[in-house]
Amino acid sequence: MLIGAKYKLLRPMLGNPAGVIGYVFNEYRDFDRAEEFGIQIIFPNGEYDGFSAEEQWLYLSYEGFDLRYIGYIFWNVIQVSVDFRKGYWSWE
Repeated sequence: MLIGAKYKLLRPMLGNPAGVIGYVFNEYRDFDRAEEFGIQIIFPNGEYDGFSAEEQWLYLSYEGFDLRYIGYIFWNVIQVSVDFRKGYWSWE
């Protein structure tokens, strides 16, 4: 289970500079490689995106794990945005 993993952006994207940390809030079977997992990550500005197994190598660097988020249950991206506005994630 990758929920709670921390990744650093290797390139600027989604209004975030390179080096920003994001948290995995969902994992899914990769669309191109069913034996691997894609991940969805939320960033400090509230933007989020999905990264296929291949994209993870191109755009992200694994930086560890945050146990605060291991129990997060992904319902849909609307709920992710609501949880962000309520302050669920923190980048201290």
